[in-house]
Amino acid sequence: MQNNIFSGLFVGQNLVTIKEVDSTNTFLKTLLSNSKPLPEGTVIMAESQYAGRGQQQNKWHSEPGKNLTFSILLTPTFLPVLNQFDLTRVVSLGVFDALQPYLGDKLKIKWPNDIYYEDRKLGGILIETHLQGSQIKNAIIGIGLNINQESFLPGAGNAISLKQILHRDYDLRTILSEICGHIEAYYLNLKAGKFLFVRDTYLSRLYWLNQQKRFKANDAVFEGIIRNVKDEGLLVVEDNNGQQEFSLKQIEFLNK
Repeated sequence: MQNNIFSGLFVGQNLVTIKEVDSTNTFLKTLLSNSKPLPEGTVIMAESQYAGRGQQQNKWHSEPGKNLTFSILLTPTFLPVLNQFDLTRVVSLGVFDALQPYLGDKLKIKWPNDIYYEDRKLGGILIETHLQGSQIKNAIIGIGLNINQESFLPGAGNAISLKQILHRDYDLRTILSEICGHIEAYYLNLKAGKFLFVRDTYLSRLYWLNQQKRFKANDAVFEGIIRNVKDEGLLVVEDNNGQQEFSLKQIEFLNK
């Protein structure tokens, strides 16, 4: 389905909207396996998603019709598997740049790919890549953002919405269009080989960068300072013992 609100070259030009689905990522995967090839940039947007997934099997709860729950299909065959974290950077930056005009300097990217406003979670991203040999065949990018929801269940943790921050409703398709445009721009930069630009920009937007904060790793609480993110995505935290590198499941931010 064409939608003129999307001004980019390909991301969002094929937009499929559905009323209710378990997960837009799952729906897109099923579509890929059951039909003729889908064009790169296809977006699946759901009004209601009742089994959304976050990182490490976390559930994503969303009030029907109030938030953005969508998935994007990309085919980054140009990207070496070792550099697939650059896709996480591209998507996080695209979402960040779309929301930053609304929210200003309090908006940050919490490593690896959560969208934060101050110490509250505005949204999350789940990227599922499918490999073919040493190539990335395709990537299904699920994005959930709290836009117009006014309250959250106790189990939603530190969730916050755009409406709770700015006290007004926002048009979901307008924000979706802005996100798709910014993701496409960063993706094309990556495709043009501008890895350093993407990596430096991502680092500059990082939550807790160069600040002394509390973390938990190996069942021990410690104070450290985020100094860098390695090319392959490892988080570099400096403490009294020097610099340590962590993967996603190895470290917890104690920001509650």
